[in-house]
Amino acid sequence: MRRSTAAAVGTLTGAALIVGVRLSVTPVAPPAAASSDVDLTGATPTPTTSAKSPAAGSKSKEASASKTSAAAKSGLKDGTFKGSGSTNPYGTIQVTIKVEGGKITAVGATFPLTGNSATINPVAIPKLKQETLNAQSAKVAAVSGATYTSQSYTESLQSALDGAKA
Repeated sequence: MRRSTAAAVGTLTGAALIVGVRLSVTPVAPPAAASSDVDLTGATPTPTTSAKSPAAGSKSKEASASKTSAAAKSGLKDGTFKGSGSTNPYGTIQVTIKVEGGKITAVGATFPLTGNSATINPVAIPKLKQETLNAQSAKVAAVSGATYTSQSYTESLQSALDGAKA
């Protein structure tokens, strides 16, 4: 009888210790999101050419015409477009793109920085951004070890591109 009592007390003490440790852990904070470090405010860059020269004026007209034709080719209108947030088991990723002259010129993303995401996302997101700028579409290669991040990024990017369609 004494053995079973000791075993029961030991089991209950162990369970109480485990529950006590679990109860003493601070509640999970809402996931932090990393903000974009790219300027996506939509500010139009000012031309650096001088307006005094007549040749400069014709160059700007040519550049404007080439931008219009580039926009017509790509089917993207100029501006800043935010994709819908795409949620995966580790958090939500939201992509913002800046389109100028029918081309994606800047990409920003918000992403979680808690748990495993703190080590995966800061490495994967810059790679995905560079892939986006190179591909000029949502057809980007997934980052090894960041499958969920890559999938969520692609979904949000496609949403932003859909908003940018002319």
